[in-house]
Amino acid sequence: MKVLVDTPIWSYALRSQNIDYQFEIDALTSLIRDQRTIIIGPIRQEILSGYSDLRKYQIIKEKLSYLKNSPILDGDYELAAEYSNKCRKKGVQGSHIDFLICAVANRINIPIFTSDKDFEHYQKILSIELFKIEG
Repeated sequence: MKVLVDTPIWSYALRSQNIDYQFEIDALTSLIRDQRTIIIGPIRQEILSGYSDLRKYQIIKEKLSYLKNSPILDGDYELAAEYSNKCRKKGVQGSHIDFLICAVANRINIPIFTSDKDFEHYQKILSIELFKIEG
């Protein structure tokens, strides 16, 4: 099964030297090795936007170039807006990108790999699945 990997997980693997994230990094490494990762353009943009050092930016851009973006359809944007409205009505706020991630993951029926706790709140309201690390 493929997995849509969110920005925080990529950040741990690409930037962090903190051993507290080793479990997530190992899981991502395994997903990449098994060619199970999915990325979308907005996540790629978020990852690359974190580098003001041009040399580091180029290195990360090169690494990410091996991952093809999963397409985002017009219906995904509409579903993301619906998700935003549904969550807001229940008192749960979120970013436009978070809801777009939820919409794409829902459409292609795959889990989301994230450490962003907001997704646990979304999951209580929306039809999304979060990736659980086995171990």
